[in-house]
Amino acid sequence: MSTLVIVESPTKARTIRNYLPKDYRVEASMGHVRDLPQSASEIPATVKGEAWAQLGVNVDADFEPVYVVPKDKKKVVTQLKEALKDADELILATDEDREGESISWHLYQILKPKVPTKRMVFHEITQEAIKKALKNCRNIDEQLVRAQETRRILDRLVGYTLSPLLWKKIAWGLSAGRVQSVAVRLLVNKERQRRAFREGTYWDLKAYLEQNKGPFTAQLITLAGRKVATGSDFDPSTGQIAAGRNVVLLSEADAQALQERLIGKVWNVSEVDERPVTRKPAPPFTTSTLQQESNRKLRLSARDTMRIAQNLYEQGYITYMRTDSVHLSEQAIAAARSCVEQLYGKQYLSPQPRQYTTKSKGAQEAHEAIRPAGSTFRTPQETGLSGRELALYDLIWKRTVACQMADSRQTQITVQLQVEDALFRASGKRIDFPGYLRAYVEGSDDPDAALEDQEIILPNLKVGDHPDCKNIEAVGHETQPPARYTEATLVKTLESEGIGRPSTYASIIGTIIDKGYAQLVNNALIPTFTAFAVTDLLEKHFPDIVDPSFTSKMEQTLDDIADGEAEWLPYLRDFYLGDKGLETLVKERESQIDATKARTVELENLAAKVRIGKYGPYIEVENGDEVVTASIPKDLTPADLDPKQVEVILRQKTVGPDQLGRHPETGEPIYVKIGAYGPYVQLGDKSDENPKPKQASLPKGVTPENITLETAVGLLSLPRTLGTHPTTGGKIQASLGRFGPYVVHDQGKEGKDYRSLKASDDVLTITLERALELISEPKKTRGSTSSKSKAALRELGTHPEDDAPINIYDGPYGPYIKHGKTNVGIPEGTSVEDVTLATALELLSAKASTSKTTRKTTKTTATKSKSTAKSSTATKKKGA
Repeated sequence: MSTLVIVESPTKARTIRNYLPKDYRVEASMGHVRDLPQSASEIPATVKGEAWAQLGVNVDADFEPVYVVPKDKKKVVTQLKEALKDADELILATDEDREGESISWHLYQILKPKVPTKRMVFHEITQEAIKKALKNCRNIDEQLVRAQETRRILDRLVGYTLSPLLWKKIAWGLSAGRVQSVAVRLLVNKERQRRAFREGTYWDLKAYLEQNKGPFTAQLITLAGRKVATGSDFDPSTGQIAAGRNVVLLSEADAQALQERLIGKVWNVSEVDERPVTRKPAPPFTTSTLQQESNRKLRLSARDTMRIAQNLYEQGYITYMRTDSVHLSEQAIAAARSCVEQLYGKQYLSPQPRQYTTKSKGAQEAHEAIRPAGSTFRTPQETGLSGRELALYDLIWKRTVACQMADSRQTQITVQLQVEDALFRASGKRIDFPGYLRAYVEGSDDPDAALEDQEIILPNLKVGDHPDCKNIEAVGHETQPPARYTEATLVKTLESEGIGRPSTYASIIGTIIDKGYAQLVNNALIPTFTAFAVTDLLEKHFPDIVDPSFTSKMEQTLDDIADGEAEWLPYLRDFYLGDKGLETLVKERESQIDATKARTVELENLAAKVRIGKYGPYIEVENGDEVVTASIPKDLTPADLDPKQVEVILRQKTVGPDQLGRHPETGEPIYVKIGAYGPYVQLGDKSDENPKPKQASLPKGVTPENITLETAVGLLSLPRTLGTHPTTGGKIQASLGRFGPYVVHDQGKEGKDYRSLKASDDVLTITLERALELISEPKKTRGSTSSKSKAALRELGTHPEDDAPINIYDGPYGPYIKHGKTNVGIPEGTSVEDVTLATALELLSAKASTSKTTRKTTKTTATKSKSTAKSSTATKKKGA
């Protein structure tokens, strides 16, 4: 008897073959094999003349979808049908979520199997999981399929009804979406807040103090009993102190006068407060939290995170990566606790196994949270992974292990110091026991926030002490506009608002960027002027579509359909065909929407009109009897477009570019111009003889207002040849590129070796010696980290096996012993002075033996898997 197993991808097929009996054949469907038509050419001839054909859904016949096999999948379907002819049984083993269920259903509909058919699901690709899944096959869940189909139809109705309207009224190629349009509105609203923001300025004092030779700093908090103003006391829309705040607003003069008054006065510790704090580890990853942490820590986009996680899952390294669940199986908890005990010691284990529960209602639960696969967890070093796959696995491994570790015990210390009528505060933090922080620290959306594992040490202070004041500094501050969304904070907001599903966030954010609704700059999502125009139109004419609460209720209804608590057909009829349904509204509003107004973006405090044109956004102003237009540079954001910027852009169009001066050697004029990609300098005029005058973009920190003729001449001289490499004879040059200034070593046939300049280097003045120094440094790859060298606390001696030094260093969680690449913590209760070379060798040996045992187990398992695979392959060849 032979069995055909169908999964989605070739990688998954290759991995799963290792764990199935020899008479099982595994093939890949290459994802979806059937879907609604994506273009007019895919619409079947039988329905092409119907009014609803473009939708791909017959709204007049109970929203019956028209499914087609895309051209690129026809060959796959043919191959699967051929494979099925030789099978006595069919097992559909696609992913365990709604989409996977839908793929299995479509495969069943297309293949029309005449042999027994089963549905097999598993949340990790390990031998144990596959064997268990084979014994517990089930039928296709029709309710899950119906829920997914309803979701697909609803998304099609929204997208294919509103997008053509945007093409007619704003610009060709735009798109609207059930979740996408709400996400774009979130970005636009944040940018509106930034436009409305008014900067406020305030001053305070920072004191540099010392007690028993222990330095510390303190901040002014009250003056004559009244709180000193901070950024939170300002109204962001006026830049003034918010109404009702009884605070002292210090000007620069006030701060300096107070500084002079307090110098030389006696400081008195008036209060010392020590408060114990316990911090618990974060739960294991869900799809959403993985995307957030990966973006914060690894700077990976949601799309890249899901692509890499998919690869890790299909290769058998992690469990299924689309899940809203934080639950861990008993097996996973045991594996995580084993890792903690082996790597960190029993004292770092949580007293009881930690189990987490999912709080969100209607979560699309898979069996578990995202974790390392298997009943024992491979450490990142044991996987053989590299690059971004290793970085993501490392993140998942650490988070899972940390969730079974002991709490972190810390002491928050607050000291108040009185000097005349001014009260200062010094804050410190002592980590009494790092607990889970040994393994994992959760990232923060605030880049300026101190991480949990950082101690802030204060000297031993008590009430009545009089520390010495070494210096007082007057410090000026400006309030900051609301931070733009990053992918991490957008995902967090979408999930908290109940908008969409985490498994779709990656594709949604990708679409927003691909369609030109947002630019990703320094990890921030900046909405474009087109995003403003589209959001304005939808807010005015289809407010429900971009209303987060409406979209959230829609998501809940879709979940209710999946649970059998709501009927899908009445809901679709009401949403699309009802009196206030989408089709009705579009027919009503289309004639009411003026295309010229729809293409115009209304911005506060801006007399000029911003319009969306065929080639992008542009400014339009009336100049006497004529209308002047000028393109808006791509790097100019809606929040930054002010009357001054408009004046500069229009002056270039009406008067011509500003002439900075003339080149000292050629005598040609040098202009400062603003183009689609921002400001740049140009040498000479464009003419028939000189159709492409030399141009150079302005580097970071240089603006059209502060650029000098000397700098412009230097930029136009790039690339600068600095000399030749003393070893290879290759040319060394300095220049400016897309990612900033750099030096490059031309190695001939071996290619070019690039290094970015440091912040202290200047591309116009860097010397050959400095360039050679940079080129000699190891090249950093994406995601790599570099550690600063530090002095050892103690040098114990050398290792008898390799003569390598064994030293003790101070780490964020206390002192540790280092030998080569091996680090081992000093046992709690043992001081640095008590550790001898013999003790260190014993601890290093214990660590090495633990690592070897784990590696040996993994290697044995891998060897068995390989031999099983070879045996299976040999049997197939023999029987062929």
